[in-house]
Amino acid sequence: MSNPRPIYLEEHEAFRASVRHFVEKSILPHYEHFTEERMIDRSVWLEAGSLGLLGLHVPEEYGGQDAGDYRFTAIVHEELAKVSVGMSSSFGIHFDTVAPYLIELGTPEQKARWLPGFADGSKITAIAMTEPGGGSDLGALRTTATETSEGWVLNGSKTFITNGYRADLTVVAARTGTGKASRSISLFAVEDGMAGFTRGRKLDKVGQPECDTAELFFTDLELPRTSLIGELGRGFIHMMERLPQERLFGAITNLAHAADILLETIEYAKERKAFGQAIGSFQHNRFLLAELVTTVDVAQAFLDQCILAHVNGALTPVQAAKAKWWTAQVQNDVLDACVQMYGGYGYMREYRVARAWMDARVTKIWAGSNEIMKELIGRDLGL
Repeated sequence: MSNPRPIYLEEHEAFRASVRHFVEKSILPHYEHFTEERMIDRSVWLEAGSLGLLGLHVPEEYGGQDAGDYRFTAIVHEELAKVSVGMSSSFGIHFDTVAPYLIELGTPEQKARWLPGFADGSKITAIAMTEPGGGSDLGALRTTATETSEGWVLNGSKTFITNGYRADLTVVAARTGTGKASRSISLFAVEDGMAGFTRGRKLDKVGQPECDTAELFFTDLELPRTSLIGELGRGFIHMMERLPQERLFGAITNLAHAADILLETIEYAKERKAFGQAIGSFQHNRFLLAELVTTVDVAQAFLDQCILAHVNGALTPVQAAKAKWWTAQVQNDVLDACVQMYGGYGYMREYRVARAWMDARVTKIWAGSNEIMKELIGRDLGL
């Protein structure tokens, strides 16, 4: 809520203005259409690519911006989250979560094949970790990749996959051996149209309808050796190394989303009258809004420290876990209070606060549930 935030410099705010223009011009006027179709039009992905928003960390030789500063990525998340959590989630899974797997682990041949389309928006990506019955336990994967003389045969299924319904390239985690997960899981690239790869329906979620989410099925899917991403048997380690960034992205989205709705609620509290006066002037509401603004500001201060730590290569898994669970809790607490402030109107889908409330509930579940985050923090305490 506080402004300005010292972590952002003049060049960051200039970039923010361009992202905001893109959102206002290409997303907001069509948002209802995206929710009805339950996916974002590919034309919007292509426009985001043309503006350099998808290849912020892709090397220039592959058509990216090679920004070298995660704060630019954070700004894109913040501006998209002001529209909805789902908007940031759909784009963010592509340009923030999948990006490091391709950029840091890909071979030169893989980068040349995938990154140009990744950066220009013509190749939408997803990552498939979660399985039915598996939840946050990534070590319990049942999807298998069996080695053959020519490559691999993939069998299994994934669920709750963001961008899963129409991704052109999906990074899939599969078991390639026995024993500990840290030595028996590998990552593979599965491309649209491969024989043996099918998708279920678009899942009917409580919130975030604009963000296509699907189940994926692999039946005797033959993969070439060149589909392996990173080192054989080190897929679990690769994921663990990159999960802090994914959790930071979630935290940035959570807080930006809550803060924007809270600002709207404050204005509503100034305008709506009850018993002859603005509802915000009642002591309970005034105190409540004061508490919520303070909570968001304090959370933002910690989150900004985490962003800077990541920029400097020093963000720890425990810091990311704290940021993820705390911002998800703050987000849900703030939005629940905002719905209450709106009264009956807060329960109507036509009001943005109601849709935001539905969109936010999953943030305490995905990217590792809040309970898992507390477990990570507790272990770090030696408990």
